[in-house]
Amino acid sequence: MHITSLPSQYGVGDLGDEAYRFVDSISDNGISLWQILPTGPTGFGDSPYAARSAFAGNELFISPKALYLAGWLEVEDVLQKAPPSERVDYGEARKMKMPLLFKAATNFLSSASEEEMASFKAFRKEEGWWLESYALFQALCAKYNDSRWFLTWPKELRIREEKAIKKAEKEQKTLMDIYCVLQYFFYTQWDKLKKYANEKGVEIVGDIPIFVASDSVDAWTNTELLQFDENCVQTASAGVPPDAFSATGQLWGNPLYDWDRMEKDGYAWWIKRIKASFRLSDVIRIDHFRGFEAYWRVPQGEETAINGEWIKGPGQKFFDRVKKELGPSLPIIAEDLGVITEEVEALRDDNGLPGMKILQFAFGFNENGDFDTTNEYLIHNIGEVSVAYTGTHDNNTTVGWYRSLDDRTKDIVRRYFECSDEEVLWKMIRALLMSNAMWVIIPMQDILGLGEEARMNVPSTCGTSNWSWKMRAEDITSPSFGGIKYYSSLYGRSGS
Repeated sequence: MHITSLPSQYGVGDLGDEAYRFVDSISDNGISLWQILPTGPTGFGDSPYAARSAFAGNELFISPKALYLAGWLEVEDVLQKAPPSERVDYGEARKMKMPLLFKAATNFLSSASEEEMASFKAFRKEEGWWLESYALFQALCAKYNDSRWFLTWPKELRIREEKAIKKAEKEQKTLMDIYCVLQYFFYTQWDKLKKYANEKGVEIVGDIPIFVASDSVDAWTNTELLQFDENCVQTASAGVPPDAFSATGQLWGNPLYDWDRMEKDGYAWWIKRIKASFRLSDVIRIDHFRGFEAYWRVPQGEETAINGEWIKGPGQKFFDRVKKELGPSLPIIAEDLGVITEEVEALRDDNGLPGMKILQFAFGFNENGDFDTTNEYLIHNIGEVSVAYTGTHDNNTTVGWYRSLDDRTKDIVRRYFECSDEEVLWKMIRALLMSNAMWVIIPMQDILGLGEEARMNVPSTCGTSNWSWKMRAEDITSPSFGGIKYYSSLYGRSGS
């Protein structure tokens, strides 16, 4: 469950009281892992997988109440409420929250104590290698009303001429200072919540999108590490070929890495990225893991991902470097869904990384038309070095998924779990918790028993329904958690 899905009077979930209440609830019910989506600041479409920075935090996650308690806002500020809505309305949330956050940052800059200012300056100095560029990027996005730096910004800024950058930094100093303070607020609040969760026995499972967004500060400041030409024009895009999610594949549009260039400095950018992710999370899921073995390269200008080709990635050389820098055994989950080859499986297994097993993918038929009992996602085939899910943020909810099945597949599901239609969801959850998988992670929507209306994302689509599901306040203490607690205890998955 992502941060945005927490209930909030400000229109979008944040790091305030409800996050702590959620930690209390899952901890009390013997749940020790909370998986979230990427935490970066989002742009158009608000996909957390297309953030404006791989290192910055989403300013919308900052809790206004916490800023009030710290003395940076007035009581009337935090009494504001966003218009009621069943799903997150990012436009309304920004309209309400950003002025409050800017006010708090301005107040901090004008009236922080010596000790507070010293703490901020230390943060800014330590994180300056990414923070200063991010603050300038956001300031320029505001100036040109567009984050597509490669299309609309002046050429001297697109290609980052030193004189132009220094001039922009001088002109945008006030706004840059504000964005640096906002990142200080984010990291301060995040560190506090993570410490609280860890003390309650809850670890945070974070998420690294393998690629960066085109309209991100990462692309703008690292064109030499990406597949751009000398004029900072992207030459190819990332995606995946046709699969279970889309008949035309998925054309993500992200720039691709120049892995040969990255190898020359020991994959330094990636090492920094992984280190930064482990500051935010205890465990990391790397999205599209297979891209390290081979990635789908789609020439620029294609309208779908069909006409792409597989290109070899860095493979084991990359992970050898990661282990040299960060240690031989890292808590990383390999998202190994989609078109997976023996080479991808070997890269995963050789590095001791658990893959993902999605129970919704388990019920298919073989070439003879019979139920395929060898499917790797079936409960009886799930191995210990894996993380098992009913579904992910890209799947329908399990209730929605089951309702969408044809009669024959429904019959197979019912017979596999020996249950009625109404019992399918919890029979699936119970079976996963009984499985050999090292970890089991259940989407919050499935714990609540919600249907397709609560789906988080439909891949290859854009719309206000994506990334916008949110909980009701009473869901945080839902009696359904009791079922997770009971089965987790019964099968030795918790100390409860």
